[in-house]
Amino acid sequence: MKLLLTGGSGFIGSNFVRVVLRDHPEYEILNVDALTYSGNPENLADVEDHPNYEFVHGNILDMELMSELMQRVDAVVHMAAESHVDRSIIDARPFVETNVLGTQTLLDALRKSDPDNTKTFIHVSTDEVFGDLPLDDKDLKFHEDTPFAPSSPYSSSKAGSDLVAMAYHHTFGMDVRITNCSNNFGAYQFPEKVIPLFVTNLIEGKKVPLYGDGQNVRDWLHVEDHNEAVMTVLEKGKAGERYCIGGNNERNNLELTHSILEIMGKGEEMIERVTDRLGHDRRYAIDATKLKTQLGWEPTRSAWPQALEATVKWYVDNESWWRNVKSGAYREYYAKQYGG
Repeated sequence: MKLLLTGGSGFIGSNFVRVVLRDHPEYEILNVDALTYSGNPENLADVEDHPNYEFVHGNILDMELMSELMQRVDAVVHMAAESHVDRSIIDARPFVETNVLGTQTLLDALRKSDPDNTKTFIHVSTDEVFGDLPLDDKDLKFHEDTPFAPSSPYSSSKAGSDLVAMAYHHTFGMDVRITNCSNNFGAYQFPEKVIPLFVTNLIEGKKVPLYGDGQNVRDWLHVEDHNEAVMTVLEKGKAGERYCIGGNNERNNLELTHSILEIMGKGEEMIERVTDRLGHDRRYAIDATKLKTQLGWEPTRSAWPQALEATVKWYVDNESWWRNVKSGAYREYYAKQYGG
């Protein structure tokens, strides 16, 4: 099988490439990425010469290029997205363009190149499309039939892309499958996200900015668990189905902060309380029963605190990587490799 992976130079995508090359040596991956600010070619420097890996520098809004690439592959795993909530609050337009129009462009390109609907399209999305959950009802979790109630421009754009993707299944009979995952963590995450931001700040002797009261709860999912679940949906899932992916690992932000401080030998004096994010959802939690009972998947790498300790250690051991990102020097690698 040859896969077209969109957004494969980002955090989740680059880890997906490694999971596939490691676990499925018979697969080939064609990675198309626009290499915007969070698309980092250094993330895949160690596999760029792998015989089963190919990179194409391109934008998913480019219909001509996407149509050409669709003819070369057997399935699509669509991960390309603008994903940072804070950035979407500042400027929502790139989120609508990439997440909604980009998804529509890909689906149209696939439909035209595959009129018999023989190819699978995996649309990778987020639990944020469901809005938030109350803090006082721990039994209440998101599931595949939870109504959409997005709170931010980012989550609204992802909800829109989910709806467009499923509409192409219902309208054209395309084999579209949607995954909605909880908060990912692991290696190669862009250091504007909370775990790498906190770890790298502490290494630099800076305080960690904690939003509001710190009681916002997230279900933390290791990126390798997530990617293995996506592969399970590709290989065993059904057309027109949605699958929720979670880590069974709820932690509030204050607990997460204290855990990172403890791992790094720092005290509470390194916490800086900051004004809460606009429209900050209080709690996310995933019920992944459908994945477990129907497809046989459950998380194996998200266990706390071991998974967090290993993640912190990765950033401590790979200081040159995140310093290149924070300084912008990683763009020099991009310019050298891709001429821009």
